[in-house]
Amino acid sequence: MKLKLILLTVCIAFSQLAMAQVKFEAKVSKKRLGVNERLRVDFEMNKDGDNFTPPSFTGFKVVGGPNQSISNSWINGKRSYAKTFSYFLSPTRRGKFTIKQASIEIDGQLYKTLPVTVEVTAAVDKPKDGNNSDFVASENLHLVAEVSKADPYLNEAITVVYKLYVSERISVSNWREMDSPKYSDFWSQAIDMKQLKIENGQYKGERYRFVVLRKTVLYPQKTGKLNIEPLTLSISVDVPTNRRDIFGGRLYSTVNKTVAAGNRTINVKPLPIQGKPDDFSGAVGSFDFKVVPNKTSLDATESLEAKVLVSGNGNLKLFDLPKLNVPSGLEQYEPEHTERVRTNLTGMSGNISDTYTLVPQYKGKYPIPPISFSYFDLKTESYKRVTSDEIVINVKTGPDGGNVVTTSEASGTGKKQVTQTGSQFRFLKLNADLQPITKEHFFKSTAYWVALTAPLLAIPLFLFFGKRREERRSDISGNRIRKADKLARKYLSEAKKNLGNQKEFYIAMERALHNYLKAKLHIQTSEMSKDRIQRLLKEKEVEDAVAIEFIALLESCEFARYTPSSTSAMQQDYDKASRVIASIDRQL
Repeated sequence: MKLKLILLTVCIAFSQLAMAQVKFEAKVSKKRLGVNERLRVDFEMNKDGDNFTPPSFTGFKVVGGPNQSISNSWINGKRSYAKTFSYFLSPTRRGKFTIKQASIEIDGQLYKTLPVTVEVTAAVDKPKDGNNSDFVASENLHLVAEVSKADPYLNEAITVVYKLYVSERISVSNWREMDSPKYSDFWSQAIDMKQLKIENGQYKGERYRFVVLRKTVLYPQKTGKLNIEPLTLSISVDVPTNRRDIFGGRLYSTVNKTVAAGNRTINVKPLPIQGKPDDFSGAVGSFDFKVVPNKTSLDATESLEAKVLVSGNGNLKLFDLPKLNVPSGLEQYEPEHTERVRTNLTGMSGNISDTYTLVPQYKGKYPIPPISFSYFDLKTESYKRVTSDEIVINVKTGPDGGNVVTTSEASGTGKKQVTQTGSQFRFLKLNADLQPITKEHFFKSTAYWVALTAPLLAIPLFLFFGKRREERRSDISGNRIRKADKLARKYLSEAKKNLGNQKEFYIAMERALHNYLKAKLHIQTSEMSKDRIQRLLKEKEVEDAVAIEFIALLESCEFARYTPSSTSAMQQDYDKASRVIASIDRQL
């Protein structure tokens, strides 16, 4: 008896020991995390099981998993086994959440994990989760906007270069632009990137590869703090894993990442007020200025060209050129504006010009007074003025301009020639030969009596036609018939337009025949059968031959959907339809 009791105790102890050796636990990568971080949850067991059931993960969104891993090893003759189900979770909101129990069957027994409480806080500056492929991609992929100058002057060129830095630990397989910056407060010009070149460099002291994706030149058009919107890309990133293929090669996990260059703010300084010229038109940079004629000696009524030219580096497309002043003896036409400007990383360079066409009318010498151009020099941070030379146009032959009166301008800065001839008033006509205008009064005229009596005479007509209109509106059956008749004529006309297009022709023909039956026999499409149509036509005393032809036309429209038809056959069917409808009209 004692021996049986001892054996039973030993068996119970061994069974309890075996059950105690089974472990099934829930482990989290952190108990407290920011709403912008990721959480890894591992359900580990030391013995294989079946029917694994995960919890609902309330308060989280599953962004990865379940990933299954198995570890089986022998150490000093002792076997060690581990199986893990891993999930990657993204918080949906702040708060405290409980990861409830997961369950699994091991050797016929049901095992459950203990609940785990996790607190989600506000977003952290730098999310961390080294076990997540998404986090690995984030840590090794950076899109940077490099701005050449953070405090430019108004209309001073700055450059934004967008670089994508990729660590040697990952690789990029594909990318596309999701959102491009608008540059609403800037004049912008993108620099053409002929091809992308991979270069080696450093990002925050670490070795990286990088590629320049875009270069843009900006000219700020407002002062104060201006925002440069970010460039946003969607990138497919290949992240290495700890797994290997059967040949020993490392396996990669592809992650789709959205990266942005970040908002950049620059502080745009206004141009100084002190020393600002009255004729300053907004030119900022370094410029040369001159006025160049293509010739200075010519005959009257010949033309010459005077070019007002500004060249150099700066905002060449963003200011106006000074106007050319010429004497009254030179006829001046609207200038032709020309821009020869190229844009690179230093900004705009080249020249702009206004070319004036001038035509002298009389013989003589015509001085074109000098004009000046002012701009803000970025090197010296001061205003500068450039003045052109005086140009004298010598007209060698032509009519005499008469007396020439030289008058000083109100400002006293130049002179202007005024020519006087004996024909200034040739546009006045001295003998006009005017005729008196006879005035006819409207009162008691024929038009007066017609206008007075016409409304009174129109009243009976309005009443008559109004009554007819009401009667026509109230005749619902008649309106339906008239509408169907109108549609029949319309579709028959449409069929004629589609001769040669079999499908459209026979559709229009069938509609025309159906609407004609609606108008003449007062039946609906759903009631139309060949026997009923033939019977109704016979009741209306339509000849049997005409009725048979009408039925044959309907059959022809049906067969044409499935069999090819020539243009001549369609023309014959159309002629037959016109003849049959005309015959039925006469007999009805």
